[in-house]
Amino acid sequence: MEEILELARKVAEAAEVFSLATEETQVRFESNRLKQLQTNQSTSVALRIVKNGRIGYATAAGEADPQALVDAAVETAEFGMEAKFAFPGASPFPAVDIYDAAVADVPIKDMVQLGTSMIDTVVKHTPAILCEAGLSRGTVTVTLLNSSGGKANYKKSFFGMDLEGNVIEGTDMLFVGESDSSCHPLNDTAKVTGPVLRQLDLAKNKAKAPTKQLPVIFTPNGVTSLMMPLMAAFNGKTVLEGASPLGDKVGSPVFDPKFTLTDNPLNPWRPGSRPCDDEGVPSRATPLVARGLVQGFLYDLQTAARAGKESTGNGSRGGASLPSPGPTSLVIAPGATAFEEMVKDIKEGLIVEQLMGAGQGNVLGGDFSGNVLLGFKIENGEIVGRVKDTMVAGNVYRILKDIAAVGSEPEWLGGFLSTPHLYCTGISVSSKE
Repeated sequence: MEEILELARKVAEAAEVFSLATEETQVRFESNRLKQLQTNQSTSVALRIVKNGRIGYATAAGEADPQALVDAAVETAEFGMEAKFAFPGASPFPAVDIYDAAVADVPIKDMVQLGTSMIDTVVKHTPAILCEAGLSRGTVTVTLLNSSGGKANYKKSFFGMDLEGNVIEGTDMLFVGESDSSCHPLNDTAKVTGPVLRQLDLAKNKAKAPTKQLPVIFTPNGVTSLMMPLMAAFNGKTVLEGASPLGDKVGSPVFDPKFTLTDNPLNPWRPGSRPCDDEGVPSRATPLVARGLVQGFLYDLQTAARAGKESTGNGSRGGASLPSPGPTSLVIAPGATAFEEMVKDIKEGLIVEQLMGAGQGNVLGGDFSGNVLLGFKIENGEIVGRVKDTMVAGNVYRILKDIAAVGSEPEWLGGFLSTPHLYCTGISVSSKE
């Protein structure tokens, strides 16, 4: 990397070299049986330069030819975007625990055993179920050098377990699922199988949803369907382009006072955390919503410079791509209401566990609609059964403007979102007759 940077500095005003190395082992099960064992290793190197005030960019997989990489970046700079930013110099990074060497030492046979145990537990409960399961472990190593003296080098470990199942009875298809992830090794399969067994128990009875406005409790899994419009709106690039409905709302009460949202890459042992972003900017917690008031947006170096702002440390790369603003670990602050209290408060309503196709509609405007892949009917404060052939639709901003209650027990989803249950009022529900 030093050689690439040195060559680039001879032909450009500024340069940055970014390297990403990953090693991952996966164990996959299909139809209740072991299907695949696989280990993958990959390394990519990316060079970003500023030449004649414009950005040049080139990437290589595996061993990179330094001169060829520099030549390719120079060639693209002629047509590149005007560079508005300066690479950051050397600076200290916050300490964040994201690497556990024990992850790499977990034997594959133990991963197979964990997967087998998950499936056996669920099949024992529901013999007709067909399960897909997966376990993965691995490490990610990030290295960065730039011509301003900035440098970064860190290693992250990750371990994940997931389980999905479906039960088919005639034309009725039931889907259940759960996952868990950490930077530590995982061995408590009950954190995955427990919620799945609960879903199966609640789904034993069938219920009919009416077509009208109803209160809805979104479980943590269900909340993920509401996040897509919000992430687009809080992206600094969307704001810069004038497409975000929140662009001019900083300080305004757009959301319910019970709603607080933060992007926090400093949470220990979460796969979305990191000491710095993919441009060498130190990580920090960025408030997005505080008690209903919009606080700000997510920026990388280039977007921030174009907007007259500072980077929030959210420059993220998909592999070796150019950086762009992106969230790390999103945290919705918990409230004080237990899930059971929410259910008891509802005379007639729904629990939404999983939505399918929720990205339909005017995403930037906050509109969403989707089929309830897994949901349950509430009647007189009791969960009475699973609903099918049901859709929910609404606008995220209207829904989150009037929240009846925020749950007291947050859950991590995929290592990238921590959220409690959200009890929302007046959501449009339609059901097939």
